[in-house]
Amino acid sequence: MKIKILKDLFKIISIIFILVLNVAQVSFAMMSMDEKGMVMNANNDNLPKDCPKISEEVNLSVHAGRKYATKFNGKMFAFDQQEWNVAPCAKINITFINDDQIRHQLMIHGLPGYLYPEGMLHLELYGEGELHASVILPSQKKTYLVHCELAQHAEKGMKAQLKVGGGDGDLPSIPALSAPVKVDIYKLDWQAVMWGGVLILLVSVLAFYSGRVLFLYYLKMNK
Repeated sequence: MKIKILKDLFKIISIIFILVLNVAQVSFAMMSMDEKGMVMNANNDNLPKDCPKISEEVNLSVHAGRKYATKFNGKMFAFDQQEWNVAPCAKINITFINDDQIRHQLMIHGLPGYLYPEGMLHLELYGEGELHASVILPSQKKTYLVHCELAQHAEKGMKAQLKVGGGDGDLPSIPALSAPVKVDIYKLDWQAVMWGGVLILLVSVLAFYSGRVLFLYYLKMNK
């Protein structure tokens, strides 16, 4: 009896191990990585369930870098564009270009989980360079979040939106497109400004009269 139980237990463990191994192999197969960067969950030809065919094919170049944030007050990083519009069931061929020497990501969230594990497409570059990946979008009119998930990069401006069929509204905190969830408020301490101004004035007056005295003394000594 004990031997039979042990055999059954061994069979169950073996099945679980095979299932886990298969899941791991599928996950690994959906990720490519080298010394420059990483792509996860790219999709070249698997159609969403609600798409009988690809409606259009769009080639999209997305730049990421500090220089694209200069047009937004208080921002440090940004994509070169903050919004893209495509048709339902479109296939997008993305070229992601990092113009900085630091890591940047391009992530699209909210995609169907049966095609894209965890519902996202992930491109990441460890420095300057470019990556390529494709994604096929469902037919649903929806606005997808596009951002860099590194700490503070999205908060500092690297955030955009991808609209399918016109989308279902704007996402919050997209630079120059929508209002932030929480506005950054920089309070000015006017008392500190006043005393700072008084101090600068006193130092300036003291420096002027000290210089004047030294100059007159110099002229007197050289007569």
